[in-house]
Amino acid sequence: MQKMLRYGMVGGGNDGFIGRAHRHAIAVCERAVLAAGCFSIDQKINIQSGQRLGVEQNRIYTDYRQMAQAEGAREDGIDFVVIAVPNFLHAEVARCFMEQGIHIFCEKPLCFTLEEALQLEDMAREKGLVFGVNYGYPGYNMLKYARDYIRQGAIGRIINVNAEYLQEWMIDEVGQGEQAVRQLGTWRSDPKKSGPSNCVADIGTHIESTVAYVTGLKLTRVAAAMDTFGRPLDLNANILVEFEGGAHGVYACSQVCAGHYNGLVLRIFGMQGSLEWQQENPNVLTVCKKGQPTQTLQRAAGYITGRAAMLNTLPTGHPEGLVQAFANHYRAFMDAIQAIREGQTLAAEDMDFPDVTAGVNGVRFVEACVKSNANGGVWTPV
Repeated sequence: MQKMLRYGMVGGGNDGFIGRAHRHAIAVCERAVLAAGCFSIDQKINIQSGQRLGVEQNRIYTDYRQMAQAEGAREDGIDFVVIAVPNFLHAEVARCFMEQGIHIFCEKPLCFTLEEALQLEDMAREKGLVFGVNYGYPGYNMLKYARDYIRQGAIGRIINVNAEYLQEWMIDEVGQGEQAVRQLGTWRSDPKKSGPSNCVADIGTHIESTVAYVTGLKLTRVAAAMDTFGRPLDLNANILVEFEGGAHGVYACSQVCAGHYNGLVLRIFGMQGSLEWQQENPNVLTVCKKGQPTQTLQRAAGYITGRAAMLNTLPTGHPEGLVQAFANHYRAFMDAIQAIREGQTLAAEDMDFPDVTAGVNGVRFVEACVKSNANGGVWTPV
């Protein structure tokens, strides 16, 4: 029987969306309990959040550094920490907890610079820690099936990838003055807190990580046009991409497309067929084999095999959504922690979640896009 793990949170207070999504996903797995947290720099919100979530008073910490040291010293300390704070704090918080031997599950992007990302990767490896990064969409069952389908050679050699992630939630920033940022109250428009990119780092990296997971293709260079519309950071981007082996593609990400909400769409074209998947209809995978009728495959149907079938929690026709995709990653993440506790050696198939290397690749992608855009959209190595 597997032991229940204990986890803590840094950030995620005041019933914010992302912290709640992490907690719900972990609860789906029924493998860990929330034991500690530093939920907000606002101590009123911090204490209220901890109390509402049932955390003991002496484990609601006023500072994440204090939390890392205290939990690292306890016999019943947390096994892993969920980092759900703004981007500029990710690396610092992760280092504090890794120094105490605590496993990490961090929101994306991993950090601001490639140098810092590589340092985090090295630190996790040296300490033998499991480090997950929350690129959540590859957790969807039908993307796991799509990955297996491509690996089996069913659509042949990939020759083109067309992917987009379109939203509208920052459209009011277009053409507005400085007051627009204050009215939105978002740290994403502040380079000091968000980093060198907003849109590409926030949702463009979801395209990069999801395409990489499904296709196995490695990016070699990008040519990016990033639009700021007079704001400090990008709100819209169109990116040409090239992969090892010569395949090309187009990535489009935007937070200013009226009528679009969370429109992550992948279209993968091979010599023998194609696949299409839409995040807002995630239980369906559209398959078109050359010379054959288009097929619509449904999650949990009898013909779905492999890991996609193993992870089904509901019968066909009952939609599974984003929380379940997160939960699929957390299940593999916690299995890896348990295996390490038992002295087992982890194999590649045990790491079916975006790890710190996926986080490094995301930072590498953002840096290349920012550099390309600054140089007039020229091809830039990744």
